[in-house]
Amino acid sequence: MLKRKIEDTLVQWKNTAGHKPLVIMGIRQCGKTFIAQHFAETHYKTVVYINFIKQPERINVFMGSKAVDDILLGLSAQITGVTFTPGNTCFIFDEIQECPEARTALKFFKEDGRFDVIATGSLLGVQGYGDEKKKQHRKLAGAKEPGINSIPVGSEDIVEMYPLDFEEFLWANNISNEVIEALKKFYREETPVPAGIHSAMRQILNLYVAIGGLPEAVNTFLETNNLNAVSKVHQSILKEYRDDMVKYAPDKDKPHIRECFNSIPKQLAKENKKFQYNQVKPGGRSDTYLGSLQWLEDAGIICRCYNTDITGLPMEGNAKENVFKVYVADIGLLIEMLGTGTRADILQGNLGGFKGAIYENLMADTLYKKAQNLYYFQKDSGLELDFLVRMNGECVPLEVKAKSSKAKSAKTVLAHPEKYHVHRIIKFGDFNIGRDGNLLTMPTYMQFLLDLAPEELVMEPIDTAQLTQLAKQALSD
Repeated sequence: MLKRKIEDTLVQWKNTAGHKPLVIMGIRQCGKTFIAQHFAETHYKTVVYINFIKQPERINVFMGSKAVDDILLGLSAQITGVTFTPGNTCFIFDEIQECPEARTALKFFKEDGRFDVIATGSLLGVQGYGDEKKKQHRKLAGAKEPGINSIPVGSEDIVEMYPLDFEEFLWANNISNEVIEALKKFYREETPVPAGIHSAMRQILNLYVAIGGLPEAVNTFLETNNLNAVSKVHQSILKEYRDDMVKYAPDKDKPHIRECFNSIPKQLAKENKKFQYNQVKPGGRSDTYLGSLQWLEDAGIICRCYNTDITGLPMEGNAKENVFKVYVADIGLLIEMLGTGTRADILQGNLGGFKGAIYENLMADTLYKKAQNLYYFQKDSGLELDFLVRMNGECVPLEVKAKSSKAKSAKTVLAHPEKYHVHRIIKFGDFNIGRDGNLLTMPTYMQFLLDLAPEELVMEPIDTAQLTQLAKQALSD
């Protein structure tokens, strides 16, 4: 069984007094159903699993009254021998996007309070999924928010699940906690990684690039050690995505979604990786493809990286809505899109000119799975930095390079802190840890150690009586 970080989130949710029903959203095949079932079977006496695609007859139970007792009565008529034990029964509503009435019923389960509910659903077809990161990107892209019909606002907690990140991939490949803790120590202290560990980590990073983080692909490799079998898994998943494009996409976008998606390798192959609609199809325009691109992003299949020509905070306020790069959300899917032989090239180090694009997408994969919005810096003068992140209250550029020499843009930006407000840059590549002034170099496999958690805001208690007194004094003056 693959160890997943979301398990800690689920435990914390269950242990929170008065918790709401939990909705797990995510790209198809990221492991939502498995993790929900495993968690429920571990922590509850009774698990009631409902899949609204495989068991469409269950939808009828939710069509009438949403009172919990009425729903239980309907389910007991369909599921023989089940006992609903208050406080020790968990309902799993899988593929909840197929039954909006069940989504509405979450409000009544919250008010009733006797039973826990975990709902899972593809980002496709699920309205109002409440992910702030995607809301910001939709706003930048000029897209309207999805409707909120049948959404129990305030009656559910929502968490987004991703494919395995690199640290989870290390766990899956039995890399010991001792090794991972050692890497964290080298990262914190900025000391070179010993040659043996460095070599092993470079190799396993190449495996992660070749396989990606979709659980079925990872499990297939662990069971077979065969990358051809991994390729077949990815082909099957891509087919599912294409089927979803037909099932869920608006009619006006259906002809164009696949064209947008298939153009990504070509977009990344350019020296200027800005997404260009005329690269999707000669003469292509934004009004033709904007909705299709937004659909792919809402589905969790791609992530957009927005341009800003200011290296400052907040990055959201400086981003340009119509200038962006597009990356595939899971690196393994990009490798599959690049065609037969690419995996072997990765393991043998024969990527040639496309290596930069792959490792840029790897950084996008890392940041996306850390629930980060993506931004890059570029000016008309040619000055460019690959990614911008917020770390410890400042804007920190991240560079993805193949060589350890100082890039021209990084050198220029660091030489003028009064202009660019940048005091340090981290560069990742195929080299060990080192420092040259304010430029810190790190091996690519250490991307997962980036600490991008938001800073905690701790305030002293507010003396409202004193504030009231000061306000009265100001008025009298």
